[in-house]
Parts: sequence; C-alpha cells; structure tokens
Amino acid sequence: MKLNLYSNNTRFAPSPTGHMHLGHVFSALFAYEAAKKLGGKFILRIEDIDSQRSNQLFEESIYEDLDWLEIKYVNEIRHQSDHMEDYKAAINELFKMGMVYPCFCSRSEIKAEIMRAGNAPHEEDYSIYPGTCRRLSIEERESKIDQNLSYAWRLNIRAASKKLGNLTWDDIRLGRQTVPVGIIGDVVLARKDIPTSYHLSATLDDHIQRIGLVTRGEDLVNATHIHKIIQVLLGLNSPKYLHHPLILDSNGIRLSKRTRAQTVKSLKASGLKKEDVIDKLREDEHYYGPFGKKYLSNSDIGTLLTNPLALGKPSAVSYTHLTLPTKRIV
Repeated sequence: MKLNLYSNNTRFAPSPTGHMHLGHVFSALFAYEAAKKLGGKFILRIEDIDSQRSNQLFEESIYEDLDWLEIKYVNEIRHQSDHMEDYKAAINELFKMGMVYPCFCSRSEIKAEIMRAGNAPHEEDYSIYPGTCRRLSIEERESKIDQNLSYAWRLNIRAASKKLGNLTWDDIRLGRQTVPVGIIGDVVLARKDIPTSYHLSATLDDHIQRIGLVTRGEDLVNATHIHKIIQVLLGLNSPKYLHHPLILDSNGIRLSKRTRAQTVKSLKASGLKKEDVIDKLREDEHYYGPFGKKYLSNSDIGTLLTNPLALGKPSAVSYTHLTLPTKRIV
C-alpha cells in the first residue's frame, strides 16, 4: 500500500491541563513509531489555548514523561498560545469569504431553540447549533457588537457546503470518509476573547508544521470532518489520517483527565519501569488479535502502515457515535 504522504512528519499535541495518562502514552508512542518507520520527524506541539486551565507544571511533566519513555521529538516546540495572530488572520480570511458569522447565543438559548423545534436534545446534540444568529441581518449583528456583547465565530456550514460540494478524506485504517456536511452544524471556530478553537488551531498548525500523517484516537473522527472543511476553505495541506482505537478503563470508559485516569506520574511513583508501562498497553489481544502484543514495536507499525486491515476495519462510523471496538486496560 502506497501512502502518498506530502510529508512523513507526525505529531503529538497534548494540552497542559493535567498529567499524561496511558491514553496519552499510547498516542505518543503510536505517532513516534510511525515517524521512525516513515523516516520523518516526530513533532511535539503544546495545545495551550485554554489559558484558564493550562499550567506550566503540567507542561513540564509532559516533557519529563516523554523523556522517561525515551520518546524523542524535534527541539522546536510550537506553543499555540504564542500564535494567536495566525488564528486571528485565518478567522478574518474566513469572514471575508462569508464562511463565518458572529453568534451571540448562550448555551441555554441554544438548548431552548432546539427543544422548541421539537427535538429532545441528547447531550451530544447541544453542539448542533440551530442557526439562530446566522439569520441576523448585518445591521442586527453590528448593533450587538456595538453593545459589546460577547460572541463566538461560527462556521456557516450551509455556505461552506454550497461552495465546496462533497468532500472526502482518507484514513489508513478506516478507508475513505465522506464529510457529512448536513449534520455537522455551525461549529464554533473562535471566540471574541480567544481568537481560535481546537478545530481551527489544530488544522492550521498541522499545515504550518507540515504534518503529513495525523495519528490520533478514533473519538476524533468527527472532528476530522470539520478540519477537512477548514483545509479546503483556506487552501491548506491535507494530511492523511490514522485514527487508532481508544484505551478504556475496566468500566469501559475512555481514559481521560476528567475521569482521573491513572497517570504516568503515578505509575512511575509506584516503581514501574518504562517497559512495564508499554507492556501494560500490549497485554490485551482481545481487540487486536495476534497482532496485538507486538503492536507498538517499530516493525508492527510498519505492518499497519502497509496493511491497515491488520487492525481490523469497523463496519460503520457514525457521526454522533463511533461503533468501533476498543481496547481495555484493567
């Protein structure tokens, strides 16, 4: 299988809002081994646009954990907080194209409009914006801005769909994906006080850093649909993707900072060695089959890149949830 990447660089982009856990280790090792096999650079990026939660101590712990795991990255580390002007310029470009508009709605107002429309909103539905402020006139928008009301910049998905038509992107494991424009909604790309979002900054940074292969958890498949739209609108490079399985705890819940997943720091404190942590990620063959226990070795990453079906291909990917099997860490 020929990948046809425009560059062989991969990246790991953690947020310094907590200590690294096993899910982070898995993602970092995955991208690191892929870069080694491809002969590219493994690039570290610090996604610190959330100034309220980002913490220098957590950032330092990321470096310490990667060093302990012997994961080598290039010296030039991009901090997103240092590049707000880049993101602001991108929003301005999208505004000139008529692809974003200011939204003044609160979360409660969005929920109320969805309910008035006859839909019982599930938790994930709150992100599907009903388009209230999209219908405001130019005069109404200017009046609200003059009143110094808070607002967010939303992607005008209807305008984007009309301009771009059908879009697809390639995932090495999942195959070709079609962007489901009709059910994405007008997502937030920036706010008045923070001129960016995860969607905008990650997409722009992948272009600036020449990331040819984006490897990340399969829970971000939906985000990639949005990133593809941004790439085409702004004329950015389009990397290929490999969305890997998630690491779950013994209750079947995705490892995350919010669920207080076991951290690398705590594993080190318990006396475990680097090899112990990596073996913990390899021990379950339930998901991967015979491919599993050697999954993180350089040779097997190579197998995956040339034969993605070695991981098993899911039968379907839904926009609202992913019907993919996952690997459990007990």
